Amino acid sequence: MTAETSQTLDRGLRVLKLLADTDHGLTVTELSNKLGVNRTVVYRLLATLEQHTLIRRDLGGRARVGLGVLRLGRQVHPLVREAALPALRSLAEDIGATAHLTLVDGSEALAVAVVEPTWTDYHVAYRAGFRHPLDRGAAGRAILAARQGLVPEPGYTLTHGELEAGACGAAAPLVGVTGVEGSVGVVMLSDSVPERVGPRVLDAAREVADALR
Repeated sequence: MTAETSQTLDRGLRVLKLLADTDHGLTVTELSNKLGVNRTVVYRLLATLEQHTLIRRDLGGRARVGLGVLRLGRQVHPLVREAALPALRSLAEDIGATAHLTLVDGSEALAVAVVEPTWTDYHVAYRAGFRHPLDRGAAGRAILAARQGLVPEPGYTLTHGELEAGACGAAAPLVGVTGVEGSVGVVMLSDSVPERVGPRVLDAAREVADALR
């Protein structure tokens, strides 16, 4: 802590982070021990966060993340999209294929940013807001591989015809970005992904990850 920071706000944010990392919630005593402060301080923090619907307490008194964080979360996609666009534009123009940033949304993969190349005669139409199962398509498979610690040796995932007949894709997961689970990829009309595409997608994913840190 420094003179310019707020100790109370710092503690409140630490409470939210602790609750976000558990599925079963935490008691006042558990939070008190983890924060190293007395129970009275924790009660006040929880009461304030609960007033803003950022946490909720069940009948047993365990605190959990509240629905209020969803309203804050809705503002994350535009910020992530803006940070990713330069790398996506460069990728789309370089490869001549539609580039996209995909994030996890529940059990689905959600395209939050899409850039189409400007110089090609034809390319795959792919729109922001497009959803598909995480276990189908390069974007989702790359995310699952990273989640399971099973990213292929090259660092990217290739697929063909899983989401659209005649289309193939390449995607690489975002690595080292706290709180963001996603991938960067391209989709193109081809029988197979050209050899240079995978490494280029991997570079773009690293660029986006750097922009988000």
